[in-house]
Amino acid sequence: RSSAKPLIATAVVASGAADHFGFSPKEIALAAASHSGEPEHVETALRMLRACGLDEAALQCGAHAPVHEPSAEALAATGQRPRAIHNNCSGKHAGILALAVHRGADPSGYLAPDHPAQVEILDVSAELLGVPRESLSIGVDGCGIPVIAAPLRVVATFFARMSEPERFFPRLAPSLRRVTSAMTEHPYMIAGTNRFDTELMRVAQGDVAAKGGAEGYHASAALRRGLGMTAKVADGNYRAIAPVVINRWSALGVLDQQMVDALAAYATPALRNHAGRVIGEIKVL
Repeated sequence: RSSAKPLIATAVVASGAADHFGFSPKEIALAAASHSGEPEHVETALRMLRACGLDEAALQCGAHAPVHEPSAEALAATGQRPRAIHNNCSGKHAGILALAVHRGADPSGYLAPDHPAQVEILDVSAELLGVPRESLSIGVDGCGIPVIAAPLRVVATFFARMSEPERFFPRLAPSLRRVTSAMTEHPYMIAGTNRFDTELMRVAQGDVAAKGGAEGYHASAALRRGLGMTAKVADGNYRAIAPVVINRWSALGVLDQQMVDALAAYATPALRNHAGRVIGEIKVL
């Protein structure tokens, strides 16, 4: 799911599209993001589309309200309906469209698994995951693009290898380093205000690269230690992810106590009833 977005962003950079269209590190980060639809996210996605000669009509990800509630409320207050640019995947789609335009392919068909952009993304993903291309199962993500299925261990190994890409991915190392740096230097672009991935990367001060996905999936890397971790909640409920990820990185010494304290709202989130009273908390046993 969305934890694969760093793979897609790496393909965009490796193709030369990011340089050809002058994408900034913030824009590269947005290509790997599940953003909250806040104004900066929307404007960044629009800039990416304009850079490659397109507008938001090119997006085929569908529309939903901004994940960031104040942004959704502000949009509604002006009488506007949510558009595809507000979709949390619009940055990823803008990146794929840039790849398509750069390769001279018809951007209108970019969702198809046999589209040249998607074929290139799949090739890069297989190379980064260290598996034969034919072994990757392909489905359809919620935003319409082809999505790969890979074992948790394979994805965790990829995230661990993000710390030494020259050793494991000589051809793709420069591109992967740019994506990883964009994520850790611009964590707000990866998610947004009060989002776990953003806060985890901000608090970890460049040591952790994190990317969550739908259905209770999460992948992250401890870059200075060469460690990778994936977590999957069996029933797909995301509320257990942050406590588990913080607990494990703390146990491994990646997050110190000061960092854990700064992430307390995610490490042991309070459960409140409809009256706003705290009635319990979520914690790792």
